[in-house]
Amino acid sequence: MKIGIYGGSFNPIHFGHTGLANWIINNTDIDEVWLMVSPHNPLKSSSTLEDEHKRLNSAKLAVKDMKNIIVSDFEFTLPRPNYTANTLRKLAEQFPQHEFTLIIGEDNLGIFDQWREYIYILRCYRVFVYPRKGEHKAAEEIIKELKKEGIKDLRYLQDAPYYDISSSEIRTNKKIN
Repeated sequence: MKIGIYGGSFNPIHFGHTGLANWIINNTDIDEVWLMVSPHNPLKSSSTLEDEHKRLNSAKLAVKDMKNIIVSDFEFTLPRPNYTANTLRKLAEQFPQHEFTLIIGEDNLGIFDQWREYIYILRCYRVFVYPRKGEHKAAEEIIKELKKEGIKDLRYLQDAPYYDISSSEIRTNKKIN
């Protein structure tokens, strides 16, 4: 089975996350999308991070009626700080019957060289990149450069819907209201 790994803090989860996951299932060869709730992204501050179990439960509630979208606490059991390369390795060990594809946003593509073992990820796993606000031209250049690294498959999902929403905007608006 082809599994898309869509990692994030989901702080909070919103219709952009679930809409994109659903679009990927219906428009690519991915059979299931696993929303990989991260206890803490090592590249982000934890000061505004809601409790990991609350985020996990919110994500489960958000997708309870959605087909082929699974919420996972897989990273909760891994040593911290956790890195995507470690998650992918452990997933491949525990689920050798599946083929994993990493799903990231253009904003993460812009800092992908800061990810631990990003060349390993690119050489061993497919990576799908979805559109984010104001990132498109930079993404095309980054993808062009990364393709020189002997990567497995780096695909820009140019037809994916653009969701003009972010978790940080939701948190900011919550504070204002």
